[in-house]
Amino acid sequence: MSIRFGLLALLDQGPRYGSQLRAEFESRTGTTWPLNIGQVYTTLGRLERDGLIRPEGGGDAKQQLYAITEAGRRSLGEWFDSPVDRTQPARDELAIKLAMAVGTPGVDMSAVIQRQRRHTLGAMRDYTRLKADALAIERPTPDEIAWLLVLEQLIFSAEAEIRWLDHCESRLVRLAATRDDWRQPPPPPDPPETTEPTTNVTTTRRGADA
Repeated sequence: MSIRFGLLALLDQGPRYGSQLRAEFESRTGTTWPLNIGQVYTTLGRLERDGLIRPEGGGDAKQQLYAITEAGRRSLGEWFDSPVDRTQPARDELAIKLAMAVGTPGVDMSAVIQRQRRHTLGAMRDYTRLKADALAIERPTPDEIAWLLVLEQLIFSAEAEIRWLDHCESRLVRLAATRDDWRQPPPPPDPPETTEPTTNVTTTRRGADA
């Protein structure tokens, strides 16, 4: 959906070719999410089918100029006015990996977490360096401002991921201690108290006073 409305937002600024849309989308997002040109034309075809854009001029699909329609502007406005739905989160590979690693024989959960933490820290350092470069620009263009916003989102996401990994590691340590307690065999019950058996003997005198 983000590509669909991203292209609509660019077309709202004026008609564009598919190759232009691809270049501008990647420029606006700093090539964080590169687009395949085939994906661009597939999306444009669906937008045209839904009446949200229209072709302008002749030529084949690769040389076709596209313009947004009024229906497209309304749809774009609704997108900007609506919050991004977080009740149906996208699949997160790292969360799935850790979930599947739990209880999988031969998987060292601590090592998985540590490797991911090192990688994410490295990525965050790269993003922070790029952010410093972006902030050094005296008169940034709209594309450069947009790229700065994307960079900051990536930095915040990396920071949150590192905090989550730290939490996962401490959680696993606590659970491991609990599971060790479970694995210890319960102590044997105390032996029952025993006493020397006693016999009550009753003597009956028979015929004593016959």
